[in-house]
Amino acid sequence: MSKAIIEQKKILVSEIQEKIEKAQAMVLVDYRGLNVEEVTNLRKKFSEADVEYKVYKNSMMRFAFKNAGLEDFNQFLTGPNAVAFCETDAVAPAKIAEEFAKDHKNLEIKAGVVDGKIIDINGVKDLAALPPREVLIAQVLGGLNGPISGFANVLQGTMRNLVYALDQIKEQKEA
Repeated sequence: MSKAIIEQKKILVSEIQEKIEKAQAMVLVDYRGLNVEEVTNLRKKFSEADVEYKVYKNSMMRFAFKNAGLEDFNQFLTGPNAVAFCETDAVAPAKIAEEFAKDHKNLEIKAGVVDGKIIDINGVKDLAALPPREVLIAQVLGGLNGPISGFANVLQGTMRNLVYALDQIKEQKEA
């Protein structure tokens, strides 16, 4: 093998490793049995959610996962694989892959990585079941807002009672 080819492969492994390390989440899928139109549709869905969908040789991915400290992930690298990376949303790759797999039985979800932790197919399905990031943020803010609203109501009630008591004292003094 020539030095130029070896150098190209090293660059590719570095590129994959960088994507693994930057991604909040990634999902590995076996796309065997999908036709060109279905793969194009899947790529489009990933692209719309700012998820990068790529097909790499398993040998290149093995080196990249090993270099990224995720050598245990290599057990899933059998057969034709594609990987979906997302730097901005930990739920998006799993959610899109899971929804697509429901309608296309030939897409097999194999495993994933979330924040540097390897998850199996059940972990990917659990991740896909989570609400979108915006909904989670809204739920947290709603949870924080509830006690604040309650506290404001308590203070308002106390002020109302104080004004009422002062008004009663004023009426007694006038009488």
